[in-house]
Amino acid sequence: MQMRLMLLGGGNALGQALIRLGAEEDIGFLAPRPPESGWDAASLTHLLDETRPDALVNLAYYFDWFQAEEVCETRLTLQERAVERLAELCKHHEIRLLQPSSYRVFDGSRVTAYSEKEEPQPLGVRGQALWRLEQSVRATCPRHVLLRFGWLLDESSEGRLGRFLARAERDDALLLADDRRGNPTPVDDAARVILAVLKQLDCQSPLWGTYHYGGHEATTSLGLGQAVLSEARNFRGSLVEEVAAQAHAARPDAGDEPQHAVLACKKILHTFGIKPRAWRAGLPSLLDRYYRHV
Repeated sequence: MQMRLMLLGGGNALGQALIRLGAEEDIGFLAPRPPESGWDAASLTHLLDETRPDALVNLAYYFDWFQAEEVCETRLTLQERAVERLAELCKHHEIRLLQPSSYRVFDGSRVTAYSEKEEPQPLGVRGQALWRLEQSVRATCPRHVLLRFGWLLDESSEGRLGRFLARAERDDALLLADDRRGNPTPVDDAARVILAVLKQLDCQSPLWGTYHYGGHEATTSLGLGQAVLSEARNFRGSLVEEVAAQAHAARPDAGDEPQHAVLACKKILHTFGIKPRAWRAGLPSLLDRYYRHV
């Protein structure tokens, strides 16, 4: 790798997965420790003026964007301002910017898979913030790659998977939507995709734009939950037995979570040669890491 790579958010689950995978291929990241209050416009300005990497992966707000149950609007607004400034700095210093985004930019009304050509119509404040971030990056920083991911799964105890597994140990029964669909995507797989994109950018390929990635084989929330429980029983015997179907409309998060969140991944395959991997294959190592830390 000829480019000097910077990673914001090296301490979170996706950042750690990216560092692990990079180390296997002798690819290193400059991963600065964030200020106590987190990255903001001023600290980012100082950082990039001093370091000037060739490419930057922005996972600074990964947990809030992809794993938190809910995020307050004020917090998201501050993060938007920071990313706006980051995009300006990347343009000024000619830094390639890889910015993650999410299926949440869509409203979930489309039954078939969403391609990059579909017009976003986000539902909740998080989806709306991510859509504004995308627009800001596109308008400001020409040399960018926006990567929209499906249902990201990581080993953090407070994340999507961790909250589900905690309920599976605590509750007598679980209700999961059988009419809500998406692409489960373990963080190791997401890290593989980010690294593959960086390698091609290192070859000076001007492949800027927006791309979708999600694990192979779309499924329902119910199907994902059943698969996770089946694998988790290899680590814990006392998990909930009763898992019942519930309509998406009856779920407490129906107003924020898109019902249909399947992403079409043809563009990233045709452009970068990145093939979707089966998400089920990533569950054993993901759950192993989760149970080693709880």
